[in-house]
Amino acid sequence: MSEVAQLTKKTKEFNKLKKRLRRQVGQAIADYNMIQDGDKVMVCLSGGKDSYTLLDILMNLQKHAPIKFEIIAVNLDQKQPDFPEHILPEYLTLIDIPFHIIEKDTYSIVKEIVPEGKTTCGICSRLRRGSLYGYARQNSITKIALGHHRDDIIETAFLNMFYGSKIKAMPPKLLSDDKTNILIRPLAYSRESDIERYADWQKFPIIPCNLCGSQENMQRQVIKGMLQGWEKQHPGRLENIFRSLQNISPSQLADNSLFNFTDLELQRQIPTGVEDANYDDMQFPPLAREG
Repeated sequence: MSEVAQLTKKTKEFNKLKKRLRRQVGQAIADYNMIQDGDKVMVCLSGGKDSYTLLDILMNLQKHAPIKFEIIAVNLDQKQPDFPEHILPEYLTLIDIPFHIIEKDTYSIVKEIVPEGKTTCGICSRLRRGSLYGYARQNSITKIALGHHRDDIIETAFLNMFYGSKIKAMPPKLLSDDKTNILIRPLAYSRESDIERYADWQKFPIIPCNLCGSQENMQRQVIKGMLQGWEKQHPGRLENIFRSLQNISPSQLADNSLFNFTDLELQRQIPTGVEDANYDDMQFPPLAREG
């Protein structure tokens, strides 16, 4: 195959991928009413493949959507060592999108508070969330868009089961605990492998992740490896797991707060004589003989 033919094939494959991701994002937004007319959407940009892809697709959607909404890209510079501070401002200026860099040395705060060798995930996450929520409140942001994808959601469900003894994942849309911010995850239907291919083709200036080497990230990698093994052995398993999160049956679980097991006796229907007679008249095939 000639170089021109190879390029043509790759271009066609990318166009299919682009359409699929845009369709999935549009569907997720529609299914959960994520973005409404007049919204001011803050896209949290970390410099990773997911947030770059999210920003790119939302910018395209903004041009073609029947509603009007604003986009502002926001990055939290936590002053982690070796973080290349110039990359995001240069890229965001190039693509001509409004942006803001929040500079807050949460890295030093975490290092000071958390003893050496202990996990930093909890305090780091709270500080990061507080900074982003605060900016959103001060700047009339109506939606905070995060780059979590389908695989993130599934991994989080298993992390919570394995390490937290609860069935809990990442919802596509969430009201913050303080009731002041709404978080959306437009990539909720999108596979990580598709996002990786999209980011590679678009040549986004990726900033290396996992700078802190957190315990949560290590646990997530274990879960990720397990799930990838399942998917390799049984293609389509991850999609089935994700769909199960959309198809919950509380009466078939064991959480008393979701289903009233205590009063089932009050709902029980006592069979009538007619029903018993019908049951007695039923014909059953003979049992198969063993051996």
